[in-house]
Formats: sequence, structure tokens, C-alpha cells
Amino acid sequence: MSLDAEFERLSLPLENAFTISRTTQETAENVVVRIADDAGNVGVGAAAPSEHYGETAATVEAVLPALLEVVEEVGDPHQLDRIERRMEETVARNPAARCAVSIALHDLAAKRADLPLYRYWGLDPDESVPTSYTIGIDTTERMAEKTETAVERGYSVLKVKVGTDRDEEIISTVRAAAPDATIRVDANEAWSPREAVRKIDRLAEYDLEFVEQPVSADDPEGMGFVRDRSALPIAADESCVTLADIPQIAGNVDIANLKLMKCGGLREAERMIHAARAHGLEVMLGCMIETNAAISAAAHLAPLLDYADLDGSLLLDEDPYEGVPMPDGAIDLAGLDRPGTGARTE
Repeated sequence: MSLDAEFERLSLPLENAFTISRTTQETAENVVVRIADDAGNVGVGAAAPSEHYGETAATVEAVLPALLEVVEEVGDPHQLDRIERRMEETVARNPAARCAVSIALHDLAAKRADLPLYRYWGLDPDESVPTSYTIGIDTTERMAEKTETAVERGYSVLKVKVGTDRDEEIISTVRAAAPDATIRVDANEAWSPREAVRKIDRLAEYDLEFVEQPVSADDPEGMGFVRDRSALPIAADESCVTLADIPQIAGNVDIANLKLMKCGGLREAERMIHAARAHGLEVMLGCMIETNAAISAAAHLAPLLDYADLDGSLLLDEDPYEGVPMPDGAIDLAGLDRPGTGARTE
């Protein structure tokens, strides 16, 4: 079988500047990959690299030729495990680049079978969970405005970024703007363990669901210290990158937050989900700020999750790709009317 591939970089402005405890982002750099077979089917995927994990759009572009050479050598887009394994052997430290190829191949394989990806996997669309919508750090007034806009757009699950000297003020303001919403908070490693325990004790008064990555990923003992004393469940994000991290975080957290761009592909993500379950953890799937060329693939894993944070494309000013329908934050896999991941240009 003949497979042809190409890729291009997209610079995607955000609707609003997006700030977390360690950085501010105004534009998302994604690299879109397309892989075509000789029957005219085209699989689409995308990388959303993060400098925090050592990747940029430039590094993705640098390694993609070697990864696509692996695809051409294997030749069969249905050999997904073999290709992902061979890609990791070829380029070990570039998970977002490998993920772009993995997504494109899954899209292509499902299109060849004329099935949406969740049906190709045999998953139940009725088991999907809704996605949260993220409120980035800003002035308290702007965070209130962003919250009101999110509620007006129908989002009932909000993730609020914290890690400032006014965290309680932020959460009280968001709660006042969204009295009926489910609210999660994400500190992105900003607190010390003792600070985290004190802050969580106060923030819990605002009826929060859980707290994500309160302390540094380099401090597993600190994470366990917080979890043992926390008034709320604790989720690991930066501490949970690859499959090998699952047994390391078990016992120190309640929830494993996976991301395709961290782990390197859809097959690896599925293994991580099952490993987390085996270790007694709940599972969330998150994202970077990504076009639907990537988010749509992640959405097909929703039936396997307890929580989803797949709002990356919703934060863009404009996404050139359509994806899985998400009315009011619901991940509507059954409403997808086309095969593959559902990603397509508008």
C-alpha cells in the first residue's frame, strides 16, 4: 500500500490571552499532519507542542520526516501498535510530534473502515462525559466576565486557573458569577505542600470538585502530603506524563490527568487509562491549546473517562477545523455524522 504524507505549521490566535501560574499564551502553534492512502482517504492529526515538556513547533517539524518514514516503511495504517512502537524507538523525546502521526493514522484507519473512531474502537457514546471550560488567570474583573460568558455559552463545568496571591478572591468571584457550575481548580505546580493544604482548606468552602497539580511534579512526597490532608480530591497533571508515571502517582493522588501531547499517541493513552484504573485512580483526559485536528481524536476516548478537559479548540479565536460536536460542553459522539475522528476543514 502506498501512503503519502505532508505537514504544515499553523499559528492560531487565541480568543483571549491565556495565563496560568507560570506563563501567558496569546497564540497556539500547532503542526497539522495529513496521511493519504492510494484510495483517496486522508487522515488528519495535529501536534500542539509545549515548551514545558521540551517541544516547540520547530522541533516537531524537525522530527516529522523521520516519523513519517516509519509510517511509509510499515505501509499499513491499521498496524497502529507497531507504528507507535517504531516511532518511539526512532524519536523518543518528542511526544507531540508522535501524537500528530498517531492521530492522523487513527483517523485514516477509521475512515478506511467507514466508521467513526469510537465505533472502530467499540466504545459506547452514551458513556461520554462533558468537557470543562477553562478560565485563565486575569484580573478578577476579567475572570468574572469570562465566567459569565462561559455560562452564557452553556458550559456548566469550569476549570479555574489559580496560583496567585489572590486565589480565594478569584474563586469567590467565579463562584458568584457561576453559582450552579461545577468548578475545578488548577494550580499548575504553584504552591508548596503546606501552602496547598491551607489554600485548599479555604477554597473548599466554595463547593469545588477537585484540585489539579497543587505542587511541583518534582515533589511526589509533597503531593502525597497534600492528598493525605486535603479537603478535596487531588489530580496529577504535570506529575503524570507517560505510562511509567501511573504507578508512581498512585497513592499520592486520586485522579490521573492524561494528555495525548504528553504521552505520544492514542494507543499509549488507552494503556494509561487502563493502568490508572488498575491502580484505583479516576481518569481525566486534558489537552493543550489545540485545533480540532487533535481535539477530535481525544474526544473519542470520552467513554473511558471520569472527567474531560478538552476545551483547547474552544479557546481559539477561530479554528480552521470542525470536530466532534460539543454543544454546551457535551461530547456528542453519537451526533458525529462522518467516519474517522471527525476533523475536517470548515
